[in-house]
Amino acid sequence: MNKIIIKDVHKSFESGLRVLNGISLNIKVGESRIILGQSGCGKSVLLKCLLGIMKIPSGDIRVDDISVKDKSRHNEYLRKFSILFQGNALFDSMTILENVIFSANQINKNKSACRRVAEEKLLAVGLESRVFDLYPAEISGGMQKRAALARAIAIEPEILLFDEPTSGLDPITSRKICHLLKDTIKSLGVTAITITHDLKAAEFLGDSVSVLNNGSVVWTGLARQMSVCKNEFVKNFYDASCA
Repeated sequence: MNKIIIKDVHKSFESGLRVLNGISLNIKVGESRIILGQSGCGKSVLLKCLLGIMKIPSGDIRVDDISVKDKSRHNEYLRKFSILFQGNALFDSMTILENVIFSANQINKNKSACRRVAEEKLLAVGLESRVFDLYPAEISGGMQKRAALARAIAIEPEILLFDEPTSGLDPITSRKICHLLKDTIKSLGVTAITITHDLKAAEFLGDSVSVLNNGSVVWTGLARQMSVCKNEFVKNFYDASCA
C-alpha cells in the first residue's frame, strides 16, 4: 500500500531553470526511501514541494490520497510530516528541553504532558538528563542532531523526513546517528524519506534508493544493487563515492 505518490512533478524557477523534470515515485507505508544525488540535482526542491513550501505547476503529490494542492485539507496533510533539518534548526535561545517541549506543544497544550513527552523523547534518542537544561551552543554537533530528532518525533508523525542527516558530522558520529535513525524508523513504524549524497548513509538507512540527476529519477532499486547498475550516471556516482 502506497503512503506517498509523487506523479509527474515538474518545477522551474522564475529564471526558466528547470529543477524537477517529471519526477514520479511511489513510497510504501513503512518504507525507508533514500533520495540520492549530487548537489544541485533537485533533492531539496523535491523535499520543499513535498511539504508544500514550493508550489508545483504540474503533476501532483498525494499522501494517503490527500493532495498537496488541496487547500481544504492542508493542515491535515502537513500534520503527517516531521523533518530533521540539515542544520538541526534548534532555537538558540531555548534549552534543549524547551526546544522539544515547543514541538510537543503543537499536538498537546497541557504543559506537564508536553514536558513528560519531551523528556521521554530526549531519553529515547540517547541524551542524558544532564543536558536538558543546556543550550544548543553548549553541546556537541552529535548531541544537537539527537536533540533535533527528539523534537521531530515529539509530534508523533507518520512520515519522517531527513535532510542530509550526516552532513557536517565526523565519520564516527555519522555512523552513530545512522544507527539511531534506523532504530527510530523501526521502533516508530513510520515512513521515512532521506535526502542525501552520502552513499554509506544511503546503503545503511534505505530499503530502497532513487537516484536523481538533473531533476529526473534515473534509477530506483536497492542500495546494494548500485554497484552492478548499468546506468552510466549511477555507476559513475557509485564509483566516485567509493573512491
